Amino acid sequence: MALRARILGAAAGGGLPQWNCGCGNCNLARRGAIPPQTQSSLAVSGNGTDWAILNASPDIRQQMAATPDLHPTDLRRVPLCSVLVTNGDIDHVAGLLTLREMQPFALCATAGIHDVLRANPIFEALNAEVVTRRTVALERPFDLAPDLTATLFPVPGKVPLYMEGETVETGLVGEQTVGVHLRAAGQDAFYIPGCAHLSDDLRARLRGAALVLFDGTLWSDDEMIRAGLGRKTGKRMGHMSMSGPDGSIAAFEGLDVAQAVFVHMNNTNPVLRPDSAERAQAEAAGWTIGQDGMEIAP
Repeated sequence: MALRARILGAAAGGGLPQWNCGCGNCNLARRGAIPPQTQSSLAVSGNGTDWAILNASPDIRQQMAATPDLHPTDLRRVPLCSVLVTNGDIDHVAGLLTLREMQPFALCATAGIHDVLRANPIFEALNAEVVTRRTVALERPFDLAPDLTATLFPVPGKVPLYMEGETVETGLVGEQTVGVHLRAAGQDAFYIPGCAHLSDDLRARLRGAALVLFDGTLWSDDEMIRAGLGRKTGKRMGHMSMSGPDGSIAAFEGLDVAQAVFVHMNNTNPVLRPDSAERAQAEAAGWTIGQDGMEIAP
């Protein structure tokens, strides 16, 4: 037995190409010049038989169809034990509606994230007699699937876009944005698809880790503004940029992480182009650029 982690979707909300975006990356992906990527999701297993999905993206149907390990093993049975959501963002919860087909699994989240789901009656489509809503406390290990444990921990972030008010705090630390510490057969991995900044507590937690899959939304903080595609910086959206003195590449220096993998990349991010200088810079710093279908072992 061993911990297996398969990236189902490596892109941020909207995917690559995003349906209404004509940026350079999206046009290259439409032409097949660079690989398209679906929206943020990860499949994990501790034994190769029983699986959990971390974050149910709007592309979950396509992602599961492309993953033989998640295919049905009987008429109405799939090897899916649980779905864990790390925040209430649309790109992490909308796929729950696809999983409404009377399939038993545990829906795991903090009390705060469950409150967000309960506030929207559409999620009642997940029949409570079939889908068990499991409230998970921070910092307490629990069984995510057979032979696989997980521990949730707070990560600086913000509330989902659709819950924002006039004042937005982008460095909230609590139950609204969490990371996941996975453990199976003595192997460890961390999954953090959203993070506003690398706090001292988070640095200490990740030091010496075998594998970290980390928020790679933007290359530079003002990327979307310069591209003419938005008015918000990465910091305003609750995400660290990869580059710069305050970016994740610099923040991870000296942490001795054996494998660092970027996930949740926005369609504008130049690292999505295999021949870009930015990708070469990230890889030279020891990072792997996640892709749909990539399987990584600690």
